[in-house]
Amino acid sequence: MVYQVQLPLSSQTLQLVIDAIGVHRRQVRSRWRKLADLQVALIVLAVLRNGERPADLAGAYRVSHHSVRRWVKQVVAVLARAAPRLDRVLGRHARTHTTDPVADPVLLLDGTCLPVHRPTGSRAAKQFWCPKHKAYHTRVITLTNQHGRLLWTSAAAAARLHEATQAKRLHLPARLRAHAVAVICDRLHTRLDDQPDTDPTVIAGRRACRNHKLTPAEHAVNALIAGERAANEHAHAHLKRWRILDRLRHDWRNHATTLIRALLVLTHTHINR
Repeated sequence: MVYQVQLPLSSQTLQLVIDAIGVHRRQVRSRWRKLADLQVALIVLAVLRNGERPADLAGAYRVSHHSVRRWVKQVVAVLARAAPRLDRVLGRHARTHTTDPVADPVLLLDGTCLPVHRPTGSRAAKQFWCPKHKAYHTRVITLTNQHGRLLWTSAAAAARLHEATQAKRLHLPARLRAHAVAVICDRLHTRLDDQPDTDPTVIAGRRACRNHKLTPAEHAVNALIAGERAANEHAHAHLKRWRILDRLRHDWRNHATTLIRALLVLTHTHINR
C-alpha cells in the first residue's frame, strides 16, 4: 500500500536539491541512476522535512534503503559546503551597517538543543546528558538578526558543555570586536565578554545573587533584552520545522554539524523565496 504526503516546500527549495544532486553526480562522474533527479530530490526532502523512514520510502520506489540513506547524505554534504561561515556573516553585517546607517549593528546570540538517541557507553552518555531538559541533547549556537532570520550556526557540541564555554572556544568576543559588531544574549553569557569595561561586545542582562537584589532599572533592562531576544525563537522554529531534527538517530549524531548547516541553507532558500 502506498499513500501520498504533501511537502510544504517551495519550488526553489526543490530546485536547490536537484542542483545539489547534479553537482554530486558531476563530481563522482555518475552517468545514470535508478531514479531521476526529481524523484531523488523528493525522497531526500521527504526524509529531511517530514522525517520519513528511509526504509518506507525505499519500498514505495522499489529501491534499497541503503540507497535512500546514501542519497540523503550526499545532498546534505553538498548543501553544507554552501553554508555561511562566521567571519563572512559578521563582515557582511558590518558592511550593511556601513552602507545603511539605519541598520542596527547588533545581532542576537543564543543556543538551541536538539534531541539525540542515547549514545552507547556511559562516558558518551554523560557528555550528551542535558541537565536542563533531563534528556540527551546536542547543542548549537546561532546568530540571528533582529528580524528573526537565522544567519549562522556553530558546530554541534555535546549538551553537557556550557553554552558560554562553547562560545568562548569559538573566540566569539574577539571576532565580534574585529568587525565592530555586538550581540544580545541571555544571562547565561554574563561572563562571556573578555573586555566588558574597555570595549564591550556582549550585551547581557543582570543576574541577581544573594548579596545583590536587582533594582527596578535592572529589571527594566532585563525586560527590554528579553523582548529583543524573542526573534531567536522564530529563527529556531524555522530550523526545527525540519522533522529530522526531532531526534537525531543512527549516525546523524556524529554528523549533526553537517546536517544543521545543510538545513540552514534549505531554510534560507525556503523563507527568502
